[in-house]
Amino acid sequence: MKRILFLFLISCFVNSIDAQPIKRWKMDDLLQYAAESDSVLVINFWATFCGPCIAEIPYFHTVTKKYKDQHVKLLLVSLDFKEYYPKKIRDFAIKRKYTAEIVWLDEEKPDEFCPRIDSAWTGSMPATLFINKKTGYRKFVEAEMKPEDLEKEIRLAAAVK
Repeated sequence: MKRILFLFLISCFVNSIDAQPIKRWKMDDLLQYAAESDSVLVINFWATFCGPCIAEIPYFHTVTKKYKDQHVKLLLVSLDFKEYYPKKIRDFAIKRKYTAEIVWLDEEKPDEFCPRIDSAWTGSMPATLFINKKTGYRKFVEAEMKPEDLEKEIRLAAAVK
């Protein structure tokens, strides 16, 4: 019995290591994060039910890690339904081994929050915002990105030759 309890406790501990917290943010939190960051930001808007989003996230991880010495940081902003927060989003991220910071955007009116990211954003996903506060670089892409296009944008944002 003690052995079973011990194994159960170890299992809980190991699972809690993998389980990153999913923060709940409002749009003001996201805008403040972007304004205060000294990193080159790659902010990807996605959802667990978005096929193109799921397809591109693995190489978002790979390419942003390649440029970590240029202070490139990936933030995954979940636009999932309220009932998915936090368990379904966290479980989904763990299953796919997502390592980037994930936040859930607690906003219900895309026609109000989308223009605060980019005036042309229709609300479709995936969508990605590239920001380098130091150089003034800012670009918004409302489409699934191929790895080579993603890397090109990161190089431009990070001013890598």
